[in-house]
Amino acid sequence: MNKPIELYFWPTPNGWKIAIALEEMQLPYELKPVAIGRGDQFKPEFLAISPNNRMPAIVDPDGPGGQPISIFESGAILQYLGRKTGQLYPRDERERVEVEQWLIWQVANLGPIAGQVSHFVNYAPKLIEDPALIEYAKTRYVNELNRLCGVMERRLAERPFLAGHYSIADVASWPWARSVHRLGQNFDDFPKLKDWVDRIHARPAVQRALKAGEELRQQELSKGDVQAMAKHLFGQTAASVEAASKAVGSGQ
Repeated sequence: MNKPIELYFWPTPNGWKIAIALEEMQLPYELKPVAIGRGDQFKPEFLAISPNNRMPAIVDPDGPGGQPISIFESGAILQYLGRKTGQLYPRDERERVEVEQWLIWQVANLGPIAGQVSHFVNYAPKLIEDPALIEYAKTRYVNELNRLCGVMERRLAERPFLAGHYSIADVASWPWARSVHRLGQNFDDFPKLKDWVDRIHARPAVQRALKAGEELRQQELSKGDVQAMAKHLFGQTAASVEAASKAVGSGQ
């Protein structure tokens, strides 16, 4: 029996993408928590797997040629798992391109923009005393997320899933899209998007994935919590990552 895939994970939208894919594809996996608020992403052993000091990442002990392989970046992981299993990632070139363009749309647009909205809605107010200093950025990203919701609404008016059939493109987008109502959006304005969110949420594999690591997530963050986490999550530079990696590696 093959060893399980190691999933380096924290319960965030990017982490859930991979948990959902593994559950949908019925691949055995083992969670390896990466406590991003405490700086686990700077540990040298994690940087060896994910040099961008971001989760998720995986190690597949049964990689190409039967040899282990490590992969970082959620889009690359989803494509790898799709090729490995032949699931949620069509072999037909036209169908595959359809999936790939919506997968790349997510990693280049929906994820980064929703992440910025989350920052200015959930974190920045606890880090910056004057609300006026964040209002421009908050408005800019909320409006751009609204535009992206409109892109999905128009797309889903014509087909049940982003690429026609349920695929890794949906798996990538759903964890971010399901929470847009907490990020300045109103699902009443996007009924097709809301229907898609609900249909995917009802899938048994998605339900199992959402339970993965649920005990790890702190639901309510105080101002003090956010301030303590900020040095690990925000404002990193090349020099600060290097220093953090050395500090964590030496146990400081």
